[in-house]
Amino acid sequence: SERYGRLPLARVLARAIDIARTGFEVSEELAHSLDRVHSMVADQPSASSLYPNSEPPPSGSTLRRLALAEVLEGIATAGREAFYGGEVGAGIEAASQGAIRPDDLAQGQADWIAPASLDLFGRTAWTIPPNSQGYLTLATLWIFSHLDPPNDPNDPLFQHLLVEAYRSVAWEREDTVSDPSAADLDVAELLDTSRLEDRANRICRDRATRWPSPKPTVGGTAYMTVLDGNGMGVSFIQSNFAGIGSGLSAGATGVWLHNRGAGFNLIPGHANEYAPHKRPLHTLSPTLWTKDESLDLLLGTRGGDQQPQYLAQFAATHFHAGMCTDDTQAVPRWSMQQPHPGTDSAVEVESRFARSTIDGMRELGHDVAVSAAYEPGWGPISAIDVGGERKGSADPRISTSAALAT
Repeated sequence: SERYGRLPLARVLARAIDIARTGFEVSEELAHSLDRVHSMVADQPSASSLYPNSEPPPSGSTLRRLALAEVLEGIATAGREAFYGGEVGAGIEAASQGAIRPDDLAQGQADWIAPASLDLFGRTAWTIPPNSQGYLTLATLWIFSHLDPPNDPNDPLFQHLLVEAYRSVAWEREDTVSDPSAADLDVAELLDTSRLEDRANRICRDRATRWPSPKPTVGGTAYMTVLDGNGMGVSFIQSNFAGIGSGLSAGATGVWLHNRGAGFNLIPGHANEYAPHKRPLHTLSPTLWTKDESLDLLLGTRGGDQQPQYLAQFAATHFHAGMCTDDTQAVPRWSMQQPHPGTDSAVEVESRFARSTIDGMRELGHDVAVSAAYEPGWGPISAIDVGGERKGSADPRISTSAALAT
C-alpha cells in the first residue's frame, strides 16, 4: 500500500535467512512430523539438512537450513529470477522429470486480486476468493447469524445450527471452487445473500438435514498473523499440502515441491478438470475482519478441508457469544470429515463439551463421536484482537502455537 510502501526483499528476508543459518529448535510436533515422513523423503537431496546423521532429529535439538539460506539470499539480491532461473528451477525440472520446463517457470502467474467480503456481526469479514475455499467461512457465518441462534456455545442448538450452516454450503465445494476462469459461479454469486438465505431456509432447527458433501483431502499448512506498531495487520497462509507436499525436493537447495495439483480432478468438462494454465481447488482460507473501516480481528488456521469449520466456530463464539479471544480459543471444537454425497451429519467433538451438549446434538440428528479433550489437529487457530484488547491469543491445542508481543 502507499502507506507502507514496498519494503526491500533483503530487509524482509533478513530474519528468515538468519534463522536458517543459525538454526532453530525442533519442537515436539516437528520431531514427530519429520519422523513420520522420513521413509518418504529420506532419499531426496534436500533431506540431509532435515535429518542430521540420517536420522529424525529429537525435540529440543537444533536444525540448520544452510542451503535454504543461500536460496533466500539469492532471492533477496536478484528476486524471482534467482529462484526459478537458477539452481532451484533446475532442481524443479529434474524432480518433475522434465514435466515442468524452464519456459513454464519463466511465466509469472501471481495476481493481485480483490478479496471476497461479507458483512457479519456488525463487521466486515474478508478472505481470499476461489480458487480457494475461504468463502465457506463467510457463508457459514452469514447463514448461522440468520438462524436466530442462542448465545451459549454449550447450548446444543448453537452447535447444531453452526454444523448445519457449514454443511449447507460445504457439500458443493468440489463443484464451485476452481480456477475463476472455469468456474460456473463467481465469488459474488457464491456469497449472494439471496442464495445464502435459501440455504438458511432449508435448515431444520430440530433435526440435522441430509446435505451432500465432498470427500476429504489432506492438509499440510502453516498460518501466521501479525500486527505492527503502525496498525497494519497481515493474515498469511502457506501450504505444501500433504504434510511435506510431493515428497520431491528441488535438488539439494532445501526447497520442497508442493502437490496442490491434487485439488484437480480428471472429470471431462468439470470446472476443476486438470488442464494447462489453471489453478486447482484450494483449501486455504485466511480471514481479516474490519469494523467501521478499521481493522478489528486477524483470524486464520491450518487444517485442510476443515479450515472454514474451525474459523466459523471461532467467529461465532467470539462475535455472537461475546467471548474474548483467549476464552474462545479454549472453547471445545467439533470437526467434520466431509463424507460422500447423500450422507447424514457425522461430527467428532472434543470431550470437554458438556454431556448435555453432546446428548442434545445427538437428539437433533447428528452422529457424534467423542475425541480427545484437546485435539492438536483441529487448528491451531491464530487470532489477534485488534479492535478490543489488542492482543494475540494462542491455541492451547499444540505446543508450537504462540502469541508474541514485541
